[in-house]
Amino acid sequence: MTYALPATAVPTPTDPLACFGPIVAPRTATGTEDRPYELFTLDPHSPTIGAEISGIRLGGDLPDEVMAELRRALLEWKVLFFRDQDISRAEHRAFAARWGALEQHPFFKYTQPGQSDIEVATLAKDATAVGAENIWHNDVTWHEFPSFAAVLRAVEIPAVGGDTLWADMGAAYDLLPDDIKTHIDTLDAEHDWIKSFGSGMPQDAIDMLRPKFPPVTHPVVRVVPETGRRVLFVNAAFTQRVLGVSESESNELLRLLYRHAMRPEFQVRLRWKPNTIAFWDNRTCQHYASSDYFPARRVMERISIVGDKPIGITA
Repeated sequence: MTYALPATAVPTPTDPLACFGPIVAPRTATGTEDRPYELFTLDPHSPTIGAEISGIRLGGDLPDEVMAELRRALLEWKVLFFRDQDISRAEHRAFAARWGALEQHPFFKYTQPGQSDIEVATLAKDATAVGAENIWHNDVTWHEFPSFAAVLRAVEIPAVGGDTLWADMGAAYDLLPDDIKTHIDTLDAEHDWIKSFGSGMPQDAIDMLRPKFPPVTHPVVRVVPETGRRVLFVNAAFTQRVLGVSESESNELLRLLYRHAMRPEFQVRLRWKPNTIAFWDNRTCQHYASSDYFPARRVMERISIVGDKPIGITA
């Protein structure tokens, strides 16, 4: 199958994916009621993804009413930013625990030796431990139950650089040509960790973990249960191939979807400050940590929340 842009796009001879003019997607699923927020202030950072929340301090003691509004904001804006959150590691963990069971990353002891993988992790990057998360991805899609969300707090940041970007996969799906949406709506893809995490592991660790974490299959288009929103659920870090099509078609289709999903119109970019927190829905957006600050030091604290098994349109 050959994939093409809609007729309204304006291609160039050298780039058939280029198009110019408005690229505007709905922020939420059809039928979502647009209600104001009453318990905090919300300031959008882009039309569809990313909003800064002010007026609350994060921790495990937030009232249920505030948590309910935060849940609605997360579903609507996909990633939430909080400034000036000088909270302890225990408060950081307690806030994450309000959203579900906390993640046990099975490879953590190989990537962050000496730290417990169920506590808040310190991620320090500098001249000796360089940042390597500069690839668009959803976290741990090689797992049967990919993460629901992550809570990331800035501790020490470079004078300039080290931003993080997020991309709205609901907007990316909505603005695909109809023929491509029809084609991918019922397709599945294989996800695996062996070419990413496995590349830095000793062979005995790979041999031990491989039977526990074989390749998994997820729908190319995932449905968010709370909203019915359809989102693209393939990423360059962990998706290996689209199933049910030839290898050449899989490669062509993934290249197109990745290029499309990286459009700036689907993105929001955060410039960190100490005590800034980003909280994102791993189901609905991909993220990319800009590795432009070497050899400066960047220290973050992070914990993530267990997710559910992705469901597709036909499930």
